[in-house]
Amino acid sequence: MSLPRSEYPRPQLRRSRWLCLNGEWTYAFDFACSGAEQGWAHSQGFDQTIQVPFCPESERSGVGYTDFIPSLWYHRTVEVPEAWEGSRIHLNFGGVDHHCVVYLDGVRMGEHWGGSVGFTVDLSPQVRCGTTHHLVVQVEDHPRTRQQPCGKQSLKWNSHGCYYTRVTGIWQTVWLEPVAPCGVESLQVLPDWDQGQFHWIPRFWETPLGATAHYKLLSQGRLLAETRAPLQSGLPVSLHPPEPRAWSPDDPFLYDWELDLYDPDGELVETVSGYAGLRKIHWQDGKLFLNNEPLYLRLVLDQGYFPEGLWTAPTDDDLRRDIELGQAAGFHGARLHQKVFEARYHYWADRLGYLTWAEAPSWGLEETDPVAARNFLSEWQGIVEQVRNHPSIIAWTPLNETQFQQASPEQRRFTEDAYALTRQLDPTRPINDASGWVHVKTDLWTVHCYQQNPAEVQALLEQEPRFRNYPDLEPAYAGQPYLVDEFGGIFWKTEGIPEGSWGYGEAPQTLAEFYERLEGLLRVILQQRHVVGYCYTQLTDVEQECNGLYTYHRTPKFDLDRIARLFQQLPASDDAS
Repeated sequence: MSLPRSEYPRPQLRRSRWLCLNGEWTYAFDFACSGAEQGWAHSQGFDQTIQVPFCPESERSGVGYTDFIPSLWYHRTVEVPEAWEGSRIHLNFGGVDHHCVVYLDGVRMGEHWGGSVGFTVDLSPQVRCGTTHHLVVQVEDHPRTRQQPCGKQSLKWNSHGCYYTRVTGIWQTVWLEPVAPCGVESLQVLPDWDQGQFHWIPRFWETPLGATAHYKLLSQGRLLAETRAPLQSGLPVSLHPPEPRAWSPDDPFLYDWELDLYDPDGELVETVSGYAGLRKIHWQDGKLFLNNEPLYLRLVLDQGYFPEGLWTAPTDDDLRRDIELGQAAGFHGARLHQKVFEARYHYWADRLGYLTWAEAPSWGLEETDPVAARNFLSEWQGIVEQVRNHPSIIAWTPLNETQFQQASPEQRRFTEDAYALTRQLDPTRPINDASGWVHVKTDLWTVHCYQQNPAEVQALLEQEPRFRNYPDLEPAYAGQPYLVDEFGGIFWKTEGIPEGSWGYGEAPQTLAEFYERLEGLLRVILQQRHVVGYCYTQLTDVEQECNGLYTYHRTPKFDLDRIARLFQQLPASDDAS
C-alpha cells in the first residue's frame, strides 16, 4: 500500500535523502491527560491505528472521532538508514495541533507549541543508525481555553455557522532526513526585481572556520550565475541572472537554485535546492503594483477544508486542483482564510501563477490574554518565516474581524505588535493588520460588505469619508489601497446539502436571480475608482456553509464560463493585470 501524501513536503528547501513517516501509526486517546503519569512515553505500540498525516476527526484518518480530544498519543517504530551515520538526524513535522512532546525510546527529545507551523526535532543524541527505535508523540489541544489560535475550528460540540469540524494532532507530513553538522537551518530568498537579482540570507547549524557555500542559480538545468562564500549565518549573498525574467500570473517563471556546502577540508557534505520567483509587490498613492505595473486584485476566499481530510488535502493533486478551480472561475488569486495552507499548496500557486494572501488562523483567540497573545505572536513568526519565500504570496493578514475585542488598549497593542513583527520579518509585502472590520495599523484598508442588494453596497462604497466597518473604533482612513476583501457569499442550495445550511441573504429562487444579484454586486464594486480589488466569498461550500461557487466536493454549482467572464472583468479605466 502506498504511503499517503508521500511527495517531499518542503519544496523550498529540498534534500535528496529523506524518509517519509506517513502511513499507519498506532494511537490512544488520553481524555484525562494522564498518559504521561501512566508512562505512555515508553509505549511500544497502542491498541488502535490511525493514518498519518490525517487528523483523528477526519475520514481519511480511519478514526472519524469529532468530539473534543484534549490529548492523544501516537506511536510508530523508525529505523534510520546506516548510510546516514555521521549526520544530524532531524525529525520534521509539517503541522501538529496544538502542543506536542516528542519521545524516542522513552527519552524526551523536544516539544513544540503552535498548531499551524512546522518544526524540527533533532534526534541525534539518542538515535542509532541501523537500529529500530520507538517514536512516541504526545499531543494536547485545548481550544476552549481561547489561548491558542483555532481559525474556523468550532468551539462548540458541533459545527455551526461559519465554524467547522476541529483538527487535532498531526495533520501534515512527518519525515526524517540526515543533515550535515554544518547544514542549512533555514534560507530566506529575497527577490530584487528593480535590480534584477536575488539575495539569499542563510542560517547554518554550525559555521566552522574554512567551510564554504557554493550558490548556483539555474534555469532548466542551465547554470545562469554562481558565487562562493564562507559559511556565515545572517549575511546576504546575491546573484544576478542575465536578462532577468519576472514572475507574474501571466508568466509564472521560476528560477531553480542549488546550494552546495563544503567542510573545511573541501569535502562536499550537503546539497539543498529550491526555486525562486523574481517579482516585486509595492503600494503607493492608494494603489497596488506588481513588478511596478498597476494591479487590480480579483481574489476568491478559500477556506482550505476538504471533506475527507479537513485541513489536510487527501492528495497533492487536490491542492493543485483547488487553484485550478479558482482560475477556472475567473480569479487570479485567493485569500487563504483562517488557515495556514500547506507548503505544497504554495508550491502549486507559484507554479500556476496564482496570487495569494497568507493569513493566520486567529479566530478562537482571546487577544487581550497575555498567554494567548504570546502564543499567537510566536506562532505567527514561525508561519511568516516558513512561507515567505513563495513569490505567489503578496500580502500578510495576521488577524480577521477583530471588532469584539477592539475596545481595549491591550488589543490595540496586540495588533500593533502583530504588525511590527510582520514588518520586521518581511518588509517587502503589505500587511493587512485585520481583514475587514477594525484596523489599528495597516498598509491595506479592507472592508467586508455582505449586503445582498447592489444599491445598498453602492451607497456604502460611495459615501464620504470612505466606508469603514467600525468607524468609531478605528483611526481615519489614510489613503491606503482600499479593497472589499469579503463580499457576496450568496446562498445557493444544491441537492444533498446538510440540514441548517446557510449563506448570506435570502437564497435566490432561480439561477437567473442568482446571476442578476452577482452581476449587480460585482458591477458596483468595479465602478468604484478608489477600490483596487476584491475577494469574493467563496470558492467552495464548507460543511453547512453553502455559499461557494463549487460544492464541498468541488462540483461546479453554476455555469463556469459565465462565472469566469464575470470575474475576469476589470474596471473600465483600469489596465491592470
